[in-house]
Amino acid sequence: MTGFTTRPTAGASISNDSYLPAHGNGDYRVAHYDIELDYRINADRLTGQVRISASADKWLSRFSLDFGELRIGRITVNNRAVGRYTHRAGKLHVWPARPIPAGTEFTVEVRYVGNPKPVRSQHWGGLGWEPLTDGAIVASQPIGAPSWFPCDDRPDAKASYNISVTTASRYAVLANGRLVSRYRGASTTTWVFDAPEPMATYLATVQIGHYVQLDFPVDDGGVHQRAAVPESVIPLFNKDFGRQPRIMAAFERFFGPYPFAEYAVVVTGDELEIPVEAQGLSIFGLNHLDGRRGSERLVAHELAHQWFGNSLTVADWRHIWLNEGFANYSEWLWSQESGGDSADVQAARCWRRVAAMPQDLILADPGVARIFDDRVYQRGALTVHALRRAIGDEEFFALLRDWTAKYQHGTVRTEDFTALAAQHAGRPLDDLFDRWLFRPALPPATELTSRQG
Repeated sequence: MTGFTTRPTAGASISNDSYLPAHGNGDYRVAHYDIELDYRINADRLTGQVRISASADKWLSRFSLDFGELRIGRITVNNRAVGRYTHRAGKLHVWPARPIPAGTEFTVEVRYVGNPKPVRSQHWGGLGWEPLTDGAIVASQPIGAPSWFPCDDRPDAKASYNISVTTASRYAVLANGRLVSRYRGASTTTWVFDAPEPMATYLATVQIGHYVQLDFPVDDGGVHQRAAVPESVIPLFNKDFGRQPRIMAAFERFFGPYPFAEYAVVVTGDELEIPVEAQGLSIFGLNHLDGRRGSERLVAHELAHQWFGNSLTVADWRHIWLNEGFANYSEWLWSQESGGDSADVQAARCWRRVAAMPQDLILADPGVARIFDDRVYQRGALTVHALRRAIGDEEFFALLRDWTAKYQHGTVRTEDFTALAAQHAGRPLDDLFDRWLFRPALPPATELTSRQG
């Protein structure tokens, strides 16, 4: 039942994220989400059931989940109807029939229905589940996951997932992980995906549309790569994404083994302002196809996020440069690898652009309103290149492979990276990181062109 006005206990319904404490919750940890969805496209109606497996960090007489505007039908904890719950302002507060002792594993099941709406945000517009012209897209970064399932919505709360989606049989469905089964009813098909690697809520996704599914040609033992695209754009897609297997091979040399079982790309039937990263797949719009590889740098950028952002996920949004700086730098690495401008040329060009921008952003702490500021991306890449020039290529690429291996499927902070970089350099790098990460003024371009002593 709803409508109770009991004030939440301080701390239980907030997270430890310094930028977005209202998203995420305390006092428990989720291990697994089992999500079952039925989506009626013409009516834009979503019926869902999620079963959450979690463990209590402390004695829980109440706990909270992040959840948007869908209507709740039933909630159980450990298969028992709850004592009561409230659902308002993006939070679902639950009082189980019996308190949950500290250290105890428990399950929560929530059934819900309604027309999914993006989560409204102060800085980034609507985020999460949105209808396409003929289908649906989920783009949740950073706070849109509660638009389609109740969750602990913070980047460091990573869990495994099983996602089942039922929709009209004329549509194709993609979600995170491997497609483990697909079965057809009278007029609908159910698609079931398993994602065993830990995943942040903002990286969970569902994509629905009139898509033809393709497999990329890869060598034996290579990463399985697939795609879902409108049939009419297959010739353009084959040209614009034709070198993706080569990008994957190059990135595995630079960063270490690809961290997931397979990789998928979706090209929607609509235009998108920017591509969207999710764990194990990336989503592009029709406007990212031109038959001339005009968006190939974005193909590289989104693929690089599988290492930087998805396997290695920021523990707090303050550290976002660790996602975007490395993904942006990966564009430069691919440019040089494929015969385009070298990383040095790209860095010099980028430095001139950033130098013309306001010098008021601290990369390691840009502020919540600017986590997607272009300077986070560009100055982040410049910082990576300055480090490369300071320690030399051999140690730099050894550092990247060590970084992705040591923290695979975990969470990372700026101080984790700077400490590991100093280990590989064999000397303190405090001055370099202080200039590039913790001061607003852009360091001189000379740091990008020659090895520093």
